[in-house]
Amino acid sequence: MPRPSWNEYFISITQMVANRSTCLRRHVGAILVKEKRILATGYNGAPAGLKHCEEVGCLREDSSIPSGTRHELCRGLHAEQNAIIQSAYHGIPIGGSTLYCTNKPCVICTKMLINAGIENVFYIDGYDDPLADDMLAEAGIQIVRFPL
Repeated sequence: MPRPSWNEYFISITQMVANRSTCLRRHVGAILVKEKRILATGYNGAPAGLKHCEEVGCLREDSSIPSGTRHELCRGLHAEQNAIIQSAYHGIPIGGSTLYCTNKPCVICTKMLINAGIENVFYIDGYDDPLADDMLAEAGIQIVRFPL
């Protein structure tokens, strides 16, 4: 088996991180990397200390909310949000880092990534979000689909 490239290595780690997700609809994992070092990880799920969707059910499913819409109607945080929050909580600077994620960031996460100083985004798959794409381009953030 050939040795994986750095991008292959980091994108594969996002899949392991996604296994911690407590979302009933989609398991997403994210990591923030700088200078070939993992700074933080995140997966989608309810805030720390609160009941997980596995325990209380899915508000989005119960309300028939389509995927990729009305992100605010959910108990969970996105994986990208949790990676940024973990960095802030532990005092880890993430400006100039790269996000690797199993899914393409939504517009809400995109705005956070821009303000956090993320320079590159690699993702495996995801739904179209033209506003997120436009904002990433305007901010000069490179976004690369990295299919497995």
